[in-house]
Amino acid sequence: MESDRQVRRPRTWVVASALALSLLGCQSKGSVSDALDPAAIQVADQPAAVVAVANASQATQSLGTGPTKVAMLLPLSASGSAGENGRKMLDAAKLAMTDLGNPLLTLTVEDTRGDAAYSQQLAVKAITSGAKVVIGPTELPAAQHVAKLSGSNRPVVLALADNFAGGPGVYAVCLGEADSAAAGAGAIAAKGGKKFVLLVPAGAGADIVEKRVANSLSVYGAALAITIPYTSADGAAKAVADMGSLVDAPDTVIVASGDSNPSPILIALKAKGIPGKSTSVVGTNRWLEHPTSPLFEGAYIATIDQHETGPISERFKASFNYQADVNVAYAYDMVALTAGIASAAGPNGFNRQVFENPNGFRGSTGLFRFRADGSSERSMPFYRIEKGALKLVAKSTSSF
Repeated sequence: MESDRQVRRPRTWVVASALALSLLGCQSKGSVSDALDPAAIQVADQPAAVVAVANASQATQSLGTGPTKVAMLLPLSASGSAGENGRKMLDAAKLAMTDLGNPLLTLTVEDTRGDAAYSQQLAVKAITSGAKVVIGPTELPAAQHVAKLSGSNRPVVLALADNFAGGPGVYAVCLGEADSAAAGAGAIAAKGGKKFVLLVPAGAGADIVEKRVANSLSVYGAALAITIPYTSADGAAKAVADMGSLVDAPDTVIVASGDSNPSPILIALKAKGIPGKSTSVVGTNRWLEHPTSPLFEGAYIATIDQHETGPISERFKASFNYQADVNVAYAYDMVALTAGIASAAGPNGFNRQVFENPNGFRGSTGLFRFRADGSSERSMPFYRIEKGALKLVAKSTSSF
């Protein structure tokens, strides 16, 4: 149902639960579509098999008894929201194992404590442990370190870190700014926009955002007229001034903000009458990490519906006595996806070709797929900010 959604700071962003499209190369033991179709999930009568194998801190837990070894790295004992989210993800993993994974997977869950250095050590240990898949870590430095490691026998890693760009065989699960910017730009291009400008924070991430946006626009015959990096509040004003002198009447200005508040750029754009009748502004999911502002008014944003947890919602609440959120959906989906591949192809069916299936996977928030560079691409709701709220414009930005 279409409704306004208040703009507020999200914890992380949701991906689909109960994935449903078939995978390339999966032929044995039925299809992944059969295994992960929400309507086909038979909730087990017995509780998830959970065996604590460490001390009372539960540094290590084992779930399931299946032949496929999977490692999961979560900040279970971390303080604050990191620990809270880690424990939610553990509950999500338990539900996914009960639904799908217990007879297929042995899932070993390690506590990273929210410590980036320790998480990095555990990640290296996990990828050399014989696990077919590693789910996590949530700590960005650890995910980035794993992405730099080479080795032909390294298992697939489904990283749960926010703002992770990905790497070959190390896939970014959480929605990133490049994904959001690309989907938003694509949604405008699909309606006829042709000339786009990208304003992006200078740095290594700028190239990633630019490439993803350019690729998305090319599908619709549109293009970036120019990309203008900026470095600070003063740099933001200069970037907008440069835009005015370099590009005549763009259809759309895409504003990536990185870790910063987008307000300085928006102030400069507003002084130029943007957004206006002839020029739209596309923001990103990173905007929503900051308090809403009248400056956001009229901008478009493609982002995952932070309130949607799909077909697992009722079962999760019944099992754990609290409402599922996006952290739950991320973790459930990755365990469910892993179980589906194990069901379809067995313990030896895990490879990059399977995870990079161009048809993607369907979940409660729409389609997503993993790219060869480790980034993810998503079809997601498209919103316009009106009176401080996200007003739904389209339920889906695109399909694969």
